[in-house]
Amino acid sequence: MDIKILGTGCPRCKTLEKATQDVVTELGIEATVTKEEDIMKIMEYGIMRTPGLVVDGKVVLSGRVPSSSELKNLLTT
Repeated sequence: MDIKILGTGCPRCKTLEKATQDVVTELGIEATVTKEEDIMKIMEYGIMRTPGLVVDGKVVLSGRVPSSSELKNLLTT
C-alpha cells in the first residue's frame, strides 16, 4: 500500500502524518507512508484544503484530521 500525506507542514498535517504512522504500525499494515509538501504536487491531486490523505493514488480525505477509528477504516477498506 502506498500512502501519501499531503500538506505543507502545518500542525494538522503533522498530526495526520503521525496518526497514519501509528495506525499502520498498530494494524501491521505493509505500507509506505510519505509526506508531500510541494504545493504544486499537492495541487495535482485536486484538493482545496490540507491535510490530504492519498491511498494507492486515490484521495480518500482532505481538509481535516480523521478520528483514529475513521483512519483505521480508511486504511483497511
